[in-house]
Amino acid sequence: MEPFTTLTARVVALPTDHIDTDQIIPARFLKTISKTGLGKNLFSDWRYDEEGQPNPEFPLNRPEHEGARILLAGDNFGCGSSREHAPWALTDYGFRAIISTSFADIFRNNALKNGLLPLIVDDETHEQLFSLAAEDPTLELTIDLDTQSLILPDGRRVKFPIDSFNKVCMLEGLDQLGYLLKHGPQIKSYEAVHPARVNTKAHTLS
Repeated sequence: MEPFTTLTARVVALPTDHIDTDQIIPARFLKTISKTGLGKNLFSDWRYDEEGQPNPEFPLNRPEHEGARILLAGDNFGCGSSREHAPWALTDYGFRAIISTSFADIFRNNALKNGLLPLIVDDETHEQLFSLAAEDPTLELTIDLDTQSLILPDGRRVKFPIDSFNKVCMLEGLDQLGYLLKHGPQIKSYEAVHPARVNTKAHTLS
């Protein structure tokens, strides 16, 4: 994964609550097991009309939002099914962070495993961000993961929560397997001084 340290990027606002994973990436696109190529189908049922043409009213299709890497969404983002294709589609499109007041637990965990930061803010800040986005379609925000701060255009810093394990993984660009492999030398050292325990367990499993 690409490390996430500090991100300054354009914001696209999608002021809809309870956006579920079937709207993020409809079930008909789940046949693939690849993480690439799903971005073109992100929000497909909202993004395209019945003839497959871009809906000019949908935020992602507006020229001022081209290249946006931060999605500002309504409450309870990512509810519904547990499909990991949802964060795959979001990251393949180019998003690195989603801002909301809450996320579905499974979506949140899947997002963090795939280098997508689910950033939770309070209701007041959430409303302010939507107002700023409405006033300025080219709004940019900065996210500093090390200090866990969302930096607004006026310089105000809003703290956001993230557990220490996922923070380290995001900062270093590691998934869970990568994190374990990083500690390979320590694991080998531990096993080397505990041969009886390791051998007994291996014998039992065999």
